[in-house]
Amino acid sequence: MDILQIKERGLEIEQLGRLPEDILELIYEHQLFKLFTVKELGGKDLDLLEGIKVFQQMSTLDGNFGWLVTIGTGGNAFIPALNKEVCEKIFSPRNGVVAGSGYPTGTAVKIDDGYRVTGQWKYCSGADYATTFTMNCFVENEGIRTDEIISCSINSDHVEVLDDWRAMGLKATASHTIRVQNVWVPQEETFQLGTIKNKYGSAVHSFPFGAFAEASFISVCLGITENFLEEASILVKQRKHDPSGTERMGAIQFLLMQQQKNFRQLEEKFYSRLNEHWQKHKEGHKLTEEELQQFSRISKDTAAACIDIANNLIRRLGMDAITETSSINRIWRNLYTAAQHGFLTQ
Repeated sequence: MDILQIKERGLEIEQLGRLPEDILELIYEHQLFKLFTVKELGGKDLDLLEGIKVFQQMSTLDGNFGWLVTIGTGGNAFIPALNKEVCEKIFSPRNGVVAGSGYPTGTAVKIDDGYRVTGQWKYCSGADYATTFTMNCFVENEGIRTDEIISCSINSDHVEVLDDWRAMGLKATASHTIRVQNVWVPQEETFQLGTIKNKYGSAVHSFPFGAFAEASFISVCLGITENFLEEASILVKQRKHDPSGTERMGAIQFLLMQQQKNFRQLEEKFYSRLNEHWQKHKEGHKLTEEELQQFSRISKDTAAACIDIANNLIRRLGMDAITETSSINRIWRNLYTAAQHGFLTQ
């Protein structure tokens, strides 16, 4: 199957509620969960900007697909923080992919050379095919819960997936809650972002994690918005000879052109700032707190602008806009859901 055919399968993907097996196979074949994984572990070892632009391209095909490629690749951020053997066990399999949550909604009881982990974590995108789950826990030591937070990696065999993802969009991302009960996690299978325990890291992995996550999610929003504008353009062309009058159609066409221009300016501004930060990082200079805060503000503003672009057009697109099975409605719902991520709203 050609990867571009995914665009034609958006409704099928949404109604199935997960990625079909042949599309998952396509991801493994093209190493799309390993964009920032070194070639020694079966990855593509892309530059940050190259990978972020792949996220956008995949999201232009379908929001669910792009979101899952982005989340799956996001797990690559943990590569340097695990010892060599654990890292190879998790990331070298052809279908190796991490899902999980950054919220510390579990407890890790310290016992000798490891932890007993119990808890539940929401919104673990890709939960139906993940081979490893990562989660954050508060450490409990000698019966007392501390403020220390530890990150754990657990094989999917020991994790229960609760089929509870019921959002209005991105319905096929399987962003379910996961649960573990008293699962033993050896010390070497815990980790802390920013530590280096193997040789597999790259400049991407040392880029500030918050900015990396924001850039990743914005690229998805940009891709879905691009898809929305493409679909809106098709609908406007189909209604070119609308009997309601050429004046009305002219106004809609002008509005579409205006929003397309807004989108290109938005896209250019975002990538220009990301490129500046990436080049500075590659040259060995640390990004200042002010630069990181500015990038965070740009990311949130970009997400809001993507929503505005879609909303400025949606009411002009007739009944397709409110029909759940139409492409434009599905894309609109996916955009709203993607832009609701905590990194883009808080």
